[in-house]
Amino acid sequence: MKILPAIRKARKKTLLSTLGGGLLATYAIVASITASQAAPLVEMYQDPNCGCCSAWAEHLEEEGFEVRQHQTSDMRAVKIEHGITPELASCHTALVEGYVIEGHVPAADIKRLLEEKPDVAGLTVPGMPHGSPGMETGRYDDYSVLTWRHEDRTPNIFNEYTHD
Repeated sequence: MKILPAIRKARKKTLLSTLGGGLLATYAIVASITASQAAPLVEMYQDPNCGCCSAWAEHLEEEGFEVRQHQTSDMRAVKIEHGITPELASCHTALVEGYVIEGHVPAADIKRLLEEKPDVAGLTVPGMPHGSPGMETGRYDDYSVLTWRHEDRTPNIFNEYTHD
């Protein structure tokens, strides 16, 4: 009766392949969910001697962004390449999903930008206001988060932060 072991072997092989297929299907579902929930990638350009830039990157990471920091001693060239005028400029320049993020823009405003997807070049917090993310010094300045378009570079207010 050699037929019985052959049947057992065939059943075991069928069971294993069924389980394997189920595991593969489960893996595919989990991978799909994970990919759809992936953190937005922020490519940040900064001067190697600037500490507040790294503090801003930490703020974004705490809010669910993935940040890749690129150090360059020619920030002027980065700003020119991405349409940042002196009036819009701050210390670091970042790119996320086709938008330019200049300076100490709060993560909440970047999330709103990525949700609403307005027809703008990006967001900026000109200068380096105290109290903005990465500039936590104990002092708080009022500041605005601005948008602009590449065509005319006229700033418009996206959000305002005031402190009493």
